Amino acid sequence: MLDTVKYLIGAAGASGYGSKSTAEEVTENCPDLRSITVIITGATSGIGAETARVLAKRRARLVLPARSLKAAEEAKARITSECPDSEIVVMALDLSSLKSVRNFVSEFESLKLPLNLLINNAGKFAHEHAISEDGIEMTFATNYLGHFLLTKLLLKKMIETAKETGVQGRIVNVSSSIHTWFAGDMIRYLAQISRNKSHYDATRAYALSKLANVLHTKELAQRLKQQTDANVTVNCVHPGIVRTRLTREREGFLTDLVFFLTSKLLKTIPQAAATTCYVSVHPRLEDVSGKYFADCNEAWTSKLGSNSNEAARLWAISELLVSTDPKEVLDINAKPWI
Repeated sequence: MLDTVKYLIGAAGASGYGSKSTAEEVTENCPDLRSITVIITGATSGIGAETARVLAKRRARLVLPARSLKAAEEAKARITSECPDSEIVVMALDLSSLKSVRNFVSEFESLKLPLNLLINNAGKFAHEHAISEDGIEMTFATNYLGHFLLTKLLLKKMIETAKETGVQGRIVNVSSSIHTWFAGDMIRYLAQISRNKSHYDATRAYALSKLANVLHTKELAQRLKQQTDANVTVNCVHPGIVRTRLTREREGFLTDLVFFLTSKLLKTIPQAAATTCYVSVHPRLEDVSGKYFADCNEAWTSKLGSNSNEAARLWAISELLVSTDPKEVLDINAKPWI
């Protein structure tokens, strides 16, 4: 009850910020970011667009990958109209396609740019069941597996940049408190919804993908700590409840009613982008890794989200999914670990 009251009134936590803080407010006293290069997925609208705008205002160089180059160019135009000196690179990326992820990384590396900050923000909530070109359920493919591969392929560049510049690299995975709604065997459910439409539940599939983001953060943080030359951190954030394009595929009377009834709990987009921006650039987060944040303060994950064994198991499966035939990996009857 006390936590709810604090949320509603926007009471500041240990960080000095709370649920009502905005992205501009939490970055106001941060160092100038002109030496920082950041990749932000899902930056064409909503929370990602606000994150990009604020970081550009703080003078960071932006790389905006998007499935629609037209949408990315429009996002770039909106930012440059406010920040004329912004340096923004628009590139093609479809996170649901492993081939597209690899092509993006290859093209980015050809630009010979440094990489200080990676914000895995893009998200999809699809009511209708769909399968990616790689044979993976679309929500999981977009929200988690594409970002897993993207991070894996860009990590070397981030480690090199941190070593060359002396500036600690940061990876931010945007998850959701909805990760707490998932219970059960993650890999078995993924295999089921990647092979059979009858098992599909849109909310459970979304919760699975967001739980995967949390576990990815946990396992990657552990691996980075063991790699002595890796001056890179990774953290996970819950942006808060906000109505963005993510929910538009579910618009209708019931969705409208739910958002009306919960309107007092909704954040504005500038408020929803605050935690991402805080974790991305605030000096207080130096050397902080493997944590989960909400309302710009450290928070608790679900019991499953803090399970080290599940994090290691998901990592092992993810490595197989991005390196071999995913359909074979997800064959329930053939794989003993499922």
